[in-house]
Amino acid sequence: MTWWEALLLGLIQGITEFVPVSSSGHLVLSQYLLGIGTDQADVTFEVFVHFGTVLSILTVYGNEVGNLLGEAWTGLRRPGTVPARYRENETFRLGVFILITLIPTGIVYVLFRTHIEQAFQSPRFTAAMLLVTGVLLLLTLLRPQPEGALSPLKSVVVGFAQSAAMIPGISRSGATICTALYQNVRPERAANFSFLMLLPVVVGATIIKSVELAEQGLTVAWGPLLLGTGAAYGSGIAAIYVVIDFVRRGNLQYFAYYCFVVGGLGLWLL
Repeated sequence: MTWWEALLLGLIQGITEFVPVSSSGHLVLSQYLLGIGTDQADVTFEVFVHFGTVLSILTVYGNEVGNLLGEAWTGLRRPGTVPARYRENETFRLGVFILITLIPTGIVYVLFRTHIEQAFQSPRFTAAMLLVTGVLLLLTLLRPQPEGALSPLKSVVVGFAQSAAMIPGISRSGATICTALYQNVRPERAANFSFLMLLPVVVGATIIKSVELAEQGLTVAWGPLLLGTGAAYGSGIAAIYVVIDFVRRGNLQYFAYYCFVVGGLGLWLL
């Protein structure tokens, strides 16, 4: 992978991880168009740019993450206070909701991991799934002013939406934000929840892949790797603020039009 390819793919990952147009879909299509294979070196690159997006979340939501970890630690030290903390502490409830989303995500990953990984080999399938993402975004127009809060049941449904987004072309942020909005969750809360619930998923996936790569003793070119990671980090921060603004104003349909164009061109040209 060249330096400019690393920079381009890092920017694409950072932007599309949070903008609801599917980061995995764009990486599949970009790698296909650039003629980059899917060998272990490219898997290593993907692990590192995902770590860049983790740093983006920590930069924007550092205080919130710190509060969530503090509440989790208090709950572990004093398990008898958990019911009361759940009723009275909004931050603690948010942490519980995030943990709930991991259950369907983990189950789907374990059961369908092989099929999901195979889907990454088909650019045309990825393009078709971008059209599905466009439909999900467009349907938010049917829920113009959601005003509700999160709940355990809503969190389960959002977790299944995140599971579906393992398929390349289905936007994770788009699927989770839209699913929350469909359930009458307030827009800004839906966006913040979507980004925060990504954190344990990406951290877990990064650790698993890093261990696998370390066991294989793969030698990598650190220059392009760090450049791509830095690009993903910087563009990720900007993308978070852009998406929050669009969600707050109820303008997700503009991303739908983009998905329709890219998905349609992919089906036509690939």
